[in-house]
This record gives sequence, C-alpha cells and structure tokens, in this order.
Amino acid sequence: MTKKKKTILITAISAAVLAVCGCIGIYRHVSRFDASDYVRAVLDASYKNETDLYVEITGIPEEEAAGIFDENLDLTMEGFERSDMPEEMLSRYRELFGEIAKKVSYTAGEPDRQEDGTYIVPVTVKSITLFTDTYGTFQSRAQEYAEEVTDRVTAGAKMPTEEEMQKQVYEIYYEVLKERVDSGMLYGAARDIGVRVTKEGVRNFSINEEDMEKLDSLLIESVQE
Repeated sequence: MTKKKKTILITAISAAVLAVCGCIGIYRHVSRFDASDYVRAVLDASYKNETDLYVEITGIPEEEAAGIFDENLDLTMEGFERSDMPEEMLSRYRELFGEIAKKVSYTAGEPDRQEDGTYIVPVTVKSITLFTDTYGTFQSRAQEYAEEVTDRVTAGAKMPTEEEMQKQVYEIYYEVLKERVDSGMLYGAARDIGVRVTKEGVRNFSINEEDMEKLDSLLIESVQE
C-alpha cells in the first residue's frame, strides 16, 4: 500500500471514528433526561403547546405530541358544550382558554430518588387567579344588565327570550375574562407540590395520576362560591 493510500485510509477511519463517537454522544445526551425533565415536558406540552422536549424525551411523532394540548382543551370545553352556551360562542371561549393555559406558571426542581426506585420531583406553582379576580366584576356587570332589561321592559320594551339573556351573560363573562387576560395575568403566592415519577426505561416515564390531578388543580385557581 502506498503512503498516499495509507493516508487516505487513516483519514477515512478517523472520520468513521468521529461519526461513531458523535452518535454515542447523542445517545448519551438523550439518556441523561431525568424525571424532572419529563414533568416539565408533560406540562409544556399540556398547557403551553410546546412539544420539543416531550418529543425528544419520548420519541413520539410531533403530530401526536401536538395533539396533547388540543385534547386538554377538548376536556375543558366538554362542560360548556353540554351547557346552554350558544354554539357560536364555543370557539371564542376555546381560543381564550387556550390563551389562558399558555400563561400557567410552574418550575420543576431536582428529582429525589426514593428507596423504591421512584422519584419525587418538587414543582413550584403560582396559581393563575384570573377567575377569582374577575368574579366580582362579572357579577356586577351581570347585575347591571339585569337592571337594564328590567328598566326597558318596564318602559314598554319586549322582554328578551331566555336564550337571548343567556347569550348576553356569556358575552359579559367573556369580555370580563378577556380584559384581564389582555391587561396582564395575576398569580397567587408560590406553592410547592411533590410529584411522584417512575422511570421505566431510558425514555419511558410515568407520573402518578393523583399527583398530576392535584398539580392541575393548582395551576389555575377556580372560583369557590
């Protein structure tokens, strides 16, 4: 073998070694994901419609990951679809709730490995207080609308139908929520919750369902009547 051919062969082998090392490096990068990364990835995909980390960890197709956010909105809207909300308003509320969901606040800390092999991931949450903050305003505006209707009917105007009044009340509530969202979301004090996570493989994790439900309930504060 000539010196020139040996040089070419060595160069080719070196390139192959670098390629293999590169692949190993990528694999190690993937395998370094931990329980905290997974919790953050699930929350990012579920609430913020940010799927890059979830796809990288789980390896599922982007299209499938993108469906998580829409599925959660579907669940949110189920109650409204069964209510007396006018159909033409459903899409507006859905869009608004999607906007609200993207503003949730959470930070996942370092996972703590337990004796049974599971992990507890500390998550700090600041609850969105939108619904409690605006409920008084909504009640006030709804009462003003009721008084306006009473005054008009007393003056001889035709009484609006129940459907017309319901539509107006939903319109009032939408406007109240939208005004607050546009002016800036308010949050409650930071609260901590431990989320139990099981690592079942290099890219396979599961979150305790009960902990996930509790975490969900803390992200957006509901109105307590």
